[in-house]
Amino acid sequence: MKKASILLSSVVLSMMTGSAIAYEAGDIIVRSGIANANPDASSSEVRLGGTALPGSSVDVDDSTQLGLTATYMLGDSLGIGLLAATPFKHDISAQGIGVSNVGRVKHLPPTLTLQYFPLDGDSKFQPYVGAGLNFTTFFSEKTSGELNAALGQSTISLDDSFGLALEAGIDYSLNENWLINVAVWRLDLDTDAVIDSPAGQVTVDVEIDPWVYMLGLGYKF
Repeated sequence: MKKASILLSSVVLSMMTGSAIAYEAGDIIVRSGIANANPDASSSEVRLGGTALPGSSVDVDDSTQLGLTATYMLGDSLGIGLLAATPFKHDISAQGIGVSNVGRVKHLPPTLTLQYFPLDGDSKFQPYVGAGLNFTTFFSEKTSGELNAALGQSTISLDDSFGLALEAGIDYSLNENWLINVAVWRLDLDTDAVIDSPAGQVTVDVEIDPWVYMLGLGYKF
């Protein structure tokens, strides 16, 4: 959240001129920019053949991709927001199982929210908050060479996830159509990971729960 606060403060302090954007029912705002998915991950102990390995856990690293968002204004203060991105790619690591590099996975996190814009539609600054649902689908899962050397040639799969989503952001108008946007999301993302190997089936429950940060340029139609 600290990273998002710094981004939001930077925009507020550095952008002091510009024309106002009037937000009205029927407007469409599209935005594109750099998006970082930063997991706040935790997991159960890793289970091999149903037996938990004491002190074991897994973690997921962050990933930066092209972020895409859109808002359709239902009225002057309410909008429907959509978050999309090019596929995020994450390395999966582990502790307490004798292997540090487990594998790699890609995911897409389409998220739909109801957004509230509290300021007058003619304000240059348009802060907003939103709440809704996230669907995350995992694909292109691959086990690492290190894991395959330890357990034999293996495969890994992660279950898709439905969860709640919260967001906050600011649009700042540069002129009647163009704007700068900073935004942050918190996604409730839980999954079960299964590794099928000659040594037995490995399972673990993972709460990924990422923060997603985005800085981008937008256009209002």
